Amino acid sequence: MLETLKEKFAARALPMAAEVKEFVKTHGNEVVSQVTLAQLYGGMKGVTGLVTETSKLDPEEGIRFRGYSIPELRDALPKAPGGKEPLPEGIFYLMLIGELPTAKDVINVSNNLARRAIVPKHVFDMLESLPRHTHPMTQFSMAIMALGTESVFADEYKKGMHKRDYWAATYEDAMNLIARLPRVAAYIYRRVYKNGEHIEPDSKLDWAGNFAHMLGYDNDDFKRLMRLYMTIHSDHEGGNVSAHTNHLVGSALSDAYLSFSASMNGLAGPLHGLANQEVIRWILRLQEDLGGGKPTKKQIADYVHQTLEEGKVIPGYGHAVLRKTDPRFTAQWEFAKQYIRNDDIIDIVHDMYDVVPDILNSLGKVKNPWPNVDAHSGALLVHYGMVEYEFYTVLFGVSRALGVLASLIWDRALGLAIERPGSTTTDLLKTRFVQ
Repeated sequence: MLETLKEKFAARALPMAAEVKEFVKTHGNEVVSQVTLAQLYGGMKGVTGLVTETSKLDPEEGIRFRGYSIPELRDALPKAPGGKEPLPEGIFYLMLIGELPTAKDVINVSNNLARRAIVPKHVFDMLESLPRHTHPMTQFSMAIMALGTESVFADEYKKGMHKRDYWAATYEDAMNLIARLPRVAAYIYRRVYKNGEHIEPDSKLDWAGNFAHMLGYDNDDFKRLMRLYMTIHSDHEGGNVSAHTNHLVGSALSDAYLSFSASMNGLAGPLHGLANQEVIRWILRLQEDLGGGKPTKKQIADYVHQTLEEGKVIPGYGHAVLRKTDPRFTAQWEFAKQYIRNDDIIDIVHDMYDVVPDILNSLGKVKNPWPNVDAHSGALLVHYGMVEYEFYTVLFGVSRALGVLASLIWDRALGLAIERPGSTTTDLLKTRFVQ
């Protein structure tokens, strides 16, 4: 009998749990990070305070998944027949198991997800009870909560599960949730924007290809885009809001549904996952203000200056950690060059890349003037006809499930403790630092 994904994970994670326990026992008093007062008030940026096994963001090199860069993964991960973009089932396998999957491994994961993909009727009933104008991310978070009636972890914990089995029940919840999210997200999209005309899933398609199909986009290039999009948005180490929230809530032994719903509420914020729609809004406003069509680089530069003079930021530029062009932006740029010709909005995105960094650098106040992933993703979606930018963050959320839920399984396997950092007050800090 072939090893299952769950058995492979157990074979890797459980010995590591014992190793980590011994590692902490031996080196527990070693200092890993020091905190400045500015970091206390600045969102703890740069403070190493979490363990996340699945990926690591290097300021100069960009995101690496288990040590592999995005360009390396675009080459190495298995692809759909005739395709050039990686299947996201492969990056999930990599994050969970820690090694590159074979094509057979990816097929097994895809088939496993397809078997788990049936969404209970009460989830759709709950969605139908909401006003259609409810923001798609609100609907998405509520649907995840509704799916929580199916939690294996909650049921097993109620029966008196041993803590050594926490990871196994969490694995079941994570796999079921990943399997069902595309169906739920597509249902919300068709309900809000396509008059409730829903499209049944096609179990013969891969996870991302089936998602594109249920959304109503059967164009082969859009399916390729969804495979790339779901892969590159899947994880971004543990400190970003959505990943950290999933870890934090999960550390209280909340099940995967409670943890991931909380994660999505963080992703919905304008400073996190909502940024992709802000980019498209800015570009469309630029076009409207300049009379439509494709502006010159000088017009773009003038508009950038105007935006900055109004006390606003240029959406899609800058990053809390990265100090270079986001490799996820570059991957999307390369996709556009390969599959798309003569698109004004994409041309504007590319012209902005030639204009914006120099302007931001000239201000002398910006640590990272380079574009992040959000600077490009919306333009690709608009090209293929998905103009409903309030839905974009839901796409982001479906992808992010791969990383944060793989991490949650690891959290449970390693027996990580409830997260409870200490805090202080301004008065106490003044007592210490103000003479």
